[in-house]
Amino acid sequence: MTDGGPVLLTLVLAAVTTVILLLIGTPLAWWLAHTRSRAKPIIEAITALPLVLPPTVLGFYLLILFSPNAPLGGFWVTLTGSTLAFSFTGLVVASVLYSMPFMVQPLQTAFEQIGREPLEAAATLGASPRDVFFSVAAPMALRGFLTASVLTFAHTIGEFGVVLMVGGNIPGRTKVISIAVYEHVETLNYAEAHMLSGGLMLFSFAVLVIVYALNRKAPLHVG
Repeated sequence: MTDGGPVLLTLVLAAVTTVILLLIGTPLAWWLAHTRSRAKPIIEAITALPLVLPPTVLGFYLLILFSPNAPLGGFWVTLTGSTLAFSFTGLVVASVLYSMPFMVQPLQTAFEQIGREPLEAAATLGASPRDVFFSVAAPMALRGFLTASVLTFAHTIGEFGVVLMVGGNIPGRTKVISIAVYEHVETLNYAEAHMLSGGLMLFSFAVLVIVYALNRKAPLHVG
């Protein structure tokens, strides 16, 4: 019977990563959608870097960053008494960085498609910037939020290179589904590998169906 540990750990990792990226990615995407700063292309490139950077490269540099000899890793050891590398917290940090474009880019597109007229109209009626966002922009960008959340969750579940480099293969702490599949193949346990891989394939297909269904109609555009 397939071990449920990696499955549960992967679902928790994906959920935590998605929530964190919603909190971080939403203001970043909003800024990118409306800023005229010359730094915009640089920030967009940094945000999209995980799309083109090999996961093992990102994982390697994160592993160095998480080292107790590095400022961040050393600070974390002083604060908690444990290392970021080969820990669930380290996996979360790595997953947030690696899945960021899957949250930011759909949200940025959704915000850009709203246009400025609804936002300016709300502002002229006395709405504060906060009210403009939560009462006008967020509801109009709901499809973007759903797409970004689904893609982020699914992408985190399918991670391999980054989580292997940063987390290793520690049962109950860092052994996620993709690592478990790799381990089963290495030990020629193809039955378990088939069960986990088949589940991931079905999940990935379902995610794509959901995303395409959400985007079947043209996004709302006013302005």
